[in-house]
Amino acid sequence: MAKMKAAVFVEKNRIVLEDKPVPDIGPMDALIRITTTTICGTDIHILKGEYPVEKGLTIGHEPVGIIEKLGSEVKGFREGQRVIAGAITPSGISNACMCGCGSQDGPHTKHGFEAMGGWKFGNTIDGAQAEFLRVNDAAANLCAIPDNLTDEQVLMCPDIMSTGFSGAERGGVKIGDIVVVWALGPIGLCAVAGAKLCGATTIIGVDTVPARMEMAKKLGATHVVDFKACNAVEEIMRLTDGRGVDVAIEALGTQPTFESCLNVLRPGGTLSSLGVYSNDLKIPLAGYRAGLGDIDIVSGLCPGGKERMRRLMNVVENGSVDLRSLVTHTYKLDDIEKAYDLFAHQRDGVMKIAIKTGA
Repeated sequence: MAKMKAAVFVEKNRIVLEDKPVPDIGPMDALIRITTTTICGTDIHILKGEYPVEKGLTIGHEPVGIIEKLGSEVKGFREGQRVIAGAITPSGISNACMCGCGSQDGPHTKHGFEAMGGWKFGNTIDGAQAEFLRVNDAAANLCAIPDNLTDEQVLMCPDIMSTGFSGAERGGVKIGDIVVVWALGPIGLCAVAGAKLCGATTIIGVDTVPARMEMAKKLGATHVVDFKACNAVEEIMRLTDGRGVDVAIEALGTQPTFESCLNVLRPGGTLSSLGVYSNDLKIPLAGYRAGLGDIDIVSGLCPGGKERMRRLMNVVENGSVDLRSLVTHTYKLDDIEKAYDLFAHQRDGVMKIAIKTGA
C-alpha cells in the first residue's frame, strides 16, 4: 500500500509527522496531491486540546494542489489540473444545503462537543497537511485555479480569506459604514479587507502588534487602536464622535473582546462574531442594553463549495486584494513540527505559514 507523509494529531500538545496510507477515493471523490497548505489558528486549538478530534487524524483544511485521481462520477475536471477546495465541503444535496446554509452540511455533535457543521478536513475526516488529500463530493467542492495565479496568491482562499470576508458579509456591512475589527490576526486582517470591499468607509482595527496594525492599514483600515496604549472602547467612541460603530467584527474568540465589541456598537448595530471560543460566553447586561437595544449578534462558518472559491479567486485575479504578505514564513512538510512550534508560540512576527510538500 502506497504511503505518504502527514501531520497527525497524537494527543494534547502533540501533532507529529507520520507515514500514513495514501487515501482511497470513492466515485464522488477526488485525490489531490497537495502542493501548498498552511497551519490555521483552529489547528492550534486542536493542538492544545481545546477542540477535540480523533487521535490519528490528519490535520489541516487549506488545500492547494493538483488532481491526482478522479472518482468515476466526478465530471468537469481532469487529472493534472491545479485546484483548490474550501475548508468547508458541502455535498450540495443535504438539508442544510437545501436551506441555503451549506456551511452547516455535516455532523453537529461529536465527543459531546458541538462540531462545526461542514468543516470536515482535519476535523471529521483526514485533512490537508499531508502529501495527498481525499476531497469529498469533489464536483461540488473543487475549483480550478486560473493559470495566471500562483499557489501563494490563492492560498488564503480556502479558509482565512473566506472567513474574514464572511465577517463583513454576515455583519451586513454597507456603503459608508463604520466598522471595527477586534484582533488583527490573519482572519481579522481579512475581515478588514472584506469590510473595505463591502463599502465601509471608516474601518478601525484593534490590536497591539505594530506589524499587524501596519498591515491592517495596507488592507484598508483608516484607523488603528493599540488596546495596550489606551482604553480601546473609549478611543473608538471618541473616533466615532460618540455614535459607535455600525458593525463590530470579533476575530479572536474571548470574553473580553466579545464584550468590547458590544460596548462600541451604535443603537441597532451588529456584532459579527468570527472567533472560535474555548469557553462559555456571557452576554453582559449593559453591553446588550438589557435586551432592548435592537442589537444583532450574528455568527457564522465561512461558506464553502466551488462557487465561493471561484468568487474569491476572481477578487484576487482582478487585483482587488493581495494577501500574499500575510505569509511570513515558509516551511517544508518535513519540518511541519517546527512550524507548529513557531506558530503556537507566536514567535518571530509570524502571521501565516505556508507549508510546501515539494522538494
